[in-house]
Amino acid sequence: MAAETTSPPPADLRDGPTAADAHGAAQSHGSAGTTEAAAHGGESGGLPQFRFEYWGGQIVWLFLIFAVLYVLLAKVFVPKLRRIRDERASTIATAVTQARSVQAEAEAQAAAAQAEIAEARNRSRRVAADAKAKAASDLALSQKAEDARLQAQMDEAEARIRGLRDQAMTNVRGIAVETAQAIVQKLTGQKMTTAEVDAAMTAQGAA
Repeated sequence: MAAETTSPPPADLRDGPTAADAHGAAQSHGSAGTTEAAAHGGESGGLPQFRFEYWGGQIVWLFLIFAVLYVLLAKVFVPKLRRIRDERASTIATAVTQARSVQAEAEAQAAAAQAEIAEARNRSRRVAADAKAKAASDLALSQKAEDARLQAQMDEAEARIRGLRDQAMTNVRGIAVETAQAIVQKLTGQKMTTAEVDAAMTAQGAA
């Protein structure tokens, strides 16, 4: 049987506590210190703003801050806002006034244009009426002159006709006188003068 051999222990076990053991001990000691410090801090009273002895100073600072804010609002922001509001109101009022002025001017121009149109229409109607009256007057004068010319021509024609008729009647009477003279001479053998035959025909016509 072979003899049992005993192996030597590792070097880290032979040399006692190692560096890792020292590091762990240091961490444990630091954690304990932190816990102790936290415990002491909790015993000291917590945050200062929640401690009664600091409230007086905090109230004073609060009033100072509100006073500064009030001064800023009253002297800077509010006047600026009021000025902006007044400027906007003035701008709007000016724009409204200008718009009303432009509207009034446009209405006045429209009324003037309507008046000019009405005047032009009345003028054209008067011109048309005058032209119509002048044309009617000229036509009446022309018609009157034409009527006078036609009447003169008719009078002249009637006078010519009367002259021709009188001449024809004179010729007919002369022929009748000559015929009567020939008949009397043939029947009685006596020749009557023209005056006697004319007187006899006149007396016969009067009867």
